[in-house]
Amino acid sequence: MFNIKIIIAIILTWIIQVNIASAESRIKDIVYFEGIRDNMLVGYGLVVGLNGTGDNLKNSAFTEKGLTDFLEKLGINARGGNLKTKNVAAVTVTATLPPFSRAGSKISVDISTIGDAKSLKGGMLLATPLVGADGEVYAVAQGQISIGSKPSEEANKPDTSSPTAGFVTGGAIIEREVKFNFGDMKTINLALKDPDISTARAIELSINNSMRSRIAKAKDPGTVEISIPEKYDANILTLLSDIENITVFPNSVAKIIIDEATGTIVIGQNVSIGKVAIAQGNLMVKIKEEDEFLYKITAPGGAAKPKQSDRGTEMTIFEQTTKLSDLVDGLNALGVKPKDLIAILKTIKQAGALHAEIIVK
Repeated sequence: MFNIKIIIAIILTWIIQVNIASAESRIKDIVYFEGIRDNMLVGYGLVVGLNGTGDNLKNSAFTEKGLTDFLEKLGINARGGNLKTKNVAAVTVTATLPPFSRAGSKISVDISTIGDAKSLKGGMLLATPLVGADGEVYAVAQGQISIGSKPSEEANKPDTSSPTAGFVTGGAIIEREVKFNFGDMKTINLALKDPDISTARAIELSINNSMRSRIAKAKDPGTVEISIPEKYDANILTLLSDIENITVFPNSVAKIIIDEATGTIVIGQNVSIGKVAIAQGNLMVKIKEEDEFLYKITAPGGAAKPKQSDRGTEMTIFEQTTKLSDLVDGLNALGVKPKDLIAILKTIKQAGALHAEIIVK
């Protein structure tokens, strides 16, 4: 059983910290810079050295053809032969080419079977060209395949890896660089990771104020265009360095994220509620907007420091606020379980009294 008190305490602490910090962020943390991006690479290859766990060549014609072509490149004519080996598997090889990677650098690759191979354990990936979206070869991969958690993952994490998928750390050598020249650009676009009208406007104002020039213009909720000043023509990286560390106060849509599997609820900073009355089992919650906003929660047997009235046992939770976090804190005081709290939030949303987007995972 999940401890709702611990969960809500963490959530409310986070909300308080966000309010204190006013959600101030660096521009580099909330945008993508035009031209500074990853590129996807993919290739088709063969894995050899499997202990009878490879593809059945009768069921995988592409594996047999790939093996035949490979042997022919080495001067061995295997066409028309009756290949029966189960030590070979056809695989897809994928990789991410980081921006501004230079020829000779190494990147890691992920490998997955295509045919009916049962396991890639102990296998060796043969030299495999990796192509980009333009069809050009940007890297060549080869190496001993590892199966299991990658080195960057937590050691105490349960191993959920599949024997038909693996990776080679630093297994690909970059052969071609992606051409991109900042010096040819007259403007550069900043793409917001979370498009928002107010945030785009805030970035525009912050950059113009910091640079003391109107070089930034919000074109739409997801794009801010930067005009390159003449003094930066020869050194655009200096301009980007100055811009990326400017701080802004990003805005965002009010959201509530619910993970029903773990009972975790994360409430965004701007979530609020209107007039609503809730009854669930023996629990009744009444919320009303007056000169001073007041939560009243009624529960059988009372709660902490109850007061008696002609309407039953009542407990005042918070005053002068309309934030949902206060309602959640009040429900927590009554020992409401995560499952019931999720149901209450969904019901308030359906009633139109919850001003936020609910995302259930």
